[in-house]
Amino acid sequence: MARHLLTTQQLRDWREVSLAQAPELAMELDWLLREAVSVEVRALGHAPSEKLWQLPCDLAALTELWRRHWQAHEPLQYVVGRSPWRRFELKVAPGVLVPRPETELIVEIASQRVAEVSQDLNLDLSQGTWVDLGTGTGAIALGLAELLPNIAIHGVDCSDVALEIAAENVASVRNGIWQSRIQLHQGRWFEPLLPLFEQGLKLAGMVSNPPYIPTGMLEELQPEVRLHEPSLALDGGEDGLDCLRHLVTAGSMHLQPGGLWLVELMTGQAEAVKALLQADGGYQSITGHFDLCGIERFVSALRCNT
Repeated sequence: MARHLLTTQQLRDWREVSLAQAPELAMELDWLLREAVSVEVRALGHAPSEKLWQLPCDLAALTELWRRHWQAHEPLQYVVGRSPWRRFELKVAPGVLVPRPETELIVEIASQRVAEVSQDLNLDLSQGTWVDLGTGTGAIALGLAELLPNIAIHGVDCSDVALEIAAENVASVRNGIWQSRIQLHQGRWFEPLLPLFEQGLKLAGMVSNPPYIPTGMLEELQPEVRLHEPSLALDGGEDGLDCLRHLVTAGSMHLQPGGLWLVELMTGQAEAVKALLQADGGYQSITGHFDLCGIERFVSALRCNT
């Protein structure tokens, strides 16, 4: 790869000009410098003006990356082709949802609930088969593989683009150490696993970050999301609960007794989802979980033992 030599002063001048174009995006600009060319702004501020930096692109190319974000509203993760998530660097691209920082908590909640079930109900969910429905980049499947080292995981998505990216992430994250434990399938929700269910498989856990944005709200989303991220991964139907209703009904059919059901939601949906789980009659221990901002963003439940 060709390297380009630039002085500290050239980089400072470039940042000043770029920041003037969109002063409100200072954090995003500094993120781009760090992720695209490995330049920390703090180091730039303390370095001698004449110091030379070896960069993977010249200022023209860097300017084009910045334009794609501040002018065309392309997510920075798409611009640089990757996104940090937990302790992973995940490949991302148009056609797959950018994994959100708040979603990192879902695998922590899964691990906590496994420990609670072991202690309170004397059930071991850490040895069985789990599913990540709507796997996207494979982020949740990888997070589960890290925290629950003895489970097998099926990642399901209906998008061939998402599955291609997920496969690359599974093969590359931690040098592919979890490849043998994560199988990817194309299809809608549980459907690709029907042959396994017919053979008697019951799931120890189901985790999903499904589409949950009400259709009428899609046009209100930030332009980075509205214009670039796949609506297939966002549109949850008229009230945002279409996919969640299906997961409630199908989950009680395919989870083992005591198996964990866990999803991410948007603000304000937790009570409705709890009511769906209660009405189904196949769940117990229905619980809401809060994110770091105090929003009840997740709901979990256990399949009834009977």
